[in-house]
Amino acid sequence: MKLLTYVAFLRGINVSGKRKVPMAELRAMCERLNLRDVKTYIQSGNIVFKSSIGRTNEVAILLHNEIQKHFDFDVPVIVKTIDGLSQIIEKNPFVSQEDITANRIYFVLLNSLPAIELLKNLSEETFENEAYAVVDNCLYLKCALGYGKAKLNNNLIERKLKVIATTRNYRTMDKLQEMCN
Repeated sequence: MKLLTYVAFLRGINVSGKRKVPMAELRAMCERLNLRDVKTYIQSGNIVFKSSIGRTNEVAILLHNEIQKHFDFDVPVIVKTIDGLSQIIEKNPFVSQEDITANRIYFVLLNSLPAIELLKNLSEETFENEAYAVVDNCLYLKCALGYGKAKLNNNLIERKLKVIATTRNYRTMDKLQEMCN
């Protein structure tokens, strides 16, 4: 039985208050699902693990259903293989070390490919101090003033592209890739 390395990205969870998902409890839940070498990174729902399940969508459904059952609320889950994660990082068009160091580069992971018509509509809009590019199922975002002031945020992207999305900064993506190796 070959084990594959995966990264799961949970959308919209918190470490306290509403939609609380403690990382230790999340790791224990994953281990009960027979996921191996489970590690979490920071408190925003990033899980690295190994599994013999061969398809990312099956892993995403498994995690989604178990999180809903265990924590009693709906959490969208996007799962990538280590190769998928590496490709997303490699295709990033915003490679200025200054921007990376200043935490201006973000990856908006999409659960599916957006419709061409919706991408076209989005491309006709401008967002001051922001640049973006969509490659496959990732919207790469450069925020000159930081993500906290971005108009093109996760909620707007979901609404405009009619997909589920979750956003991570460059440092988080880089660290997750490092944790996979």
